[in-house]
Amino acid sequence: MSTRYVSGPHLARLLGDVSRDRPVYAALARSVRALVLDGRLALRTRLPAERDLAAALGVSRTTVTTAYDRLREEGYVESRQGAGSWTALPPVRMSAAGRSADAPPGGLYGKAYPVPDDGSFIDLGCATPAAPAIFEEAVAAAVADLPRYSSGPGYEPAGLAELREVIAAGYAARGVPTRADQIVVTTGAQHAFTLLTQLLVEPGDAVMVERPTYPHALGALRRRGARLVPVGVNEGWDIELAAGAMRQAAVRMAYTVPDFHNPTGHLMAAADRAALVDAARRADAFLVADETFADLAHDLDAPREAPLAAYDGGGRVITVGSASKLLWGGLRIGWIRTTAPLARRLVLAREPFDMASPVLDQLIVRELLLRVEEVRAERAETLLRGRDALAGALRELLPGWEFRLPEGGMSLWARIGAPVATAVAEAAERLGVRVVAGPVFGADGVLEDYVRLPYVLPPETLRTAVERLALAHREARSAPAARTLPAYV
Repeated sequence: MSTRYVSGPHLARLLGDVSRDRPVYAALARSVRALVLDGRLALRTRLPAERDLAAALGVSRTTVTTAYDRLREEGYVESRQGAGSWTALPPVRMSAAGRSADAPPGGLYGKAYPVPDDGSFIDLGCATPAAPAIFEEAVAAAVADLPRYSSGPGYEPAGLAELREVIAAGYAARGVPTRADQIVVTTGAQHAFTLLTQLLVEPGDAVMVERPTYPHALGALRRRGARLVPVGVNEGWDIELAAGAMRQAAVRMAYTVPDFHNPTGHLMAAADRAALVDAARRADAFLVADETFADLAHDLDAPREAPLAAYDGGGRVITVGSASKLLWGGLRIGWIRTTAPLARRLVLAREPFDMASPVLDQLIVRELLLRVEEVRAERAETLLRGRDALAGALRELLPGWEFRLPEGGMSLWARIGAPVATAVAEAAERLGVRVVAGPVFGADGVLEDYVRLPYVLPPETLRTAVERLALAHREARSAPAARTLPAYV
């Protein structure tokens, strides 16, 4: 059994006031179940003793005992004499067609069913916009500058000095003094994170991840053989839970998306940033901050949060940046900000992979970053318009779906009211719209009542997508109930 645990007072805080509903034991069981399903309470977490939770909640021990019994019957709690009780998920359930309810359709983003061939298929699986209006000007300037580099070999393993200087200046402007030798340019943010996992994580090392989180980061960690330690962030960051997970699991690394989190859209508060960095320091863990969405605030007049690295005095925070969301996905350029010694190690570590990133792409990114405020203004306008159009269509056509309006980023994280997200995604695929179901963003099969809905497409396209989603949701809710997979011996 896992060594992770949650205390009575902490669980009581997560549960809130369960005594408002009757019977109280049923309300308590329902609340614990919800914490497990939306990822805020990790699987294999040891629950407090019945006496301790009863005292923290101000209810009778019998109430807690009855609630635990119900959760055991449902499969959300397992117990062993002398070892206590811990969170779990019920056995895998199969649809009437024999398909696992936990399996995403056709892989992560792949097609599972024939789709319309008239150009009307809508892809909400990809949260990235088209190139900005000044893109052609930036390309022309980069091409004009390219001959300066063509007389050399074209390999710059750390990245072009001119681009690294611009990136470093961007961090300095945000309150984090940075030199160019602290920047390593990579072939996209995913390449950057994979390099970090190869260099800093050994097979079997514990790595804390958020739940939900970016799926390809989970893939990189799994391929490395890391032991994933998820911490729920559906309702924002619970730093006490995160700190406890780091300490109890002795994590080597923690991966976080503090700025307009993918997929929830949350923005980490300054106090939480400071506390998270301190927790990483006390756990002797590296803290990798993915800032892919950091420049995508919808209100450019709102104060910007300082980067996580601003709270770090010992080189523990490593920052990953990317051109793909702010500038254009076709520019496969990312970067890592770290200490100069670790940057040199990363340059050596990348050689077996790709040697260096394309020179022309780096020059285009440099031109765009020199005019980054123009790009940010364009993104803020189009994303805000798309967000409001998507939210309006959801409120009209799917009023039972719950979501919050993020202050930045590119997607809504919608709770659909029942654990049918995979079924909704499958039905939507048949109807000509692709969405990604919640379990893809988790490490352990929960989040089945969530879907991610990007708003990077035009408002009229988003409206059509929601119309099809409403049909898909109706189909999924009316499908035969899942049945438990029988045992074979």
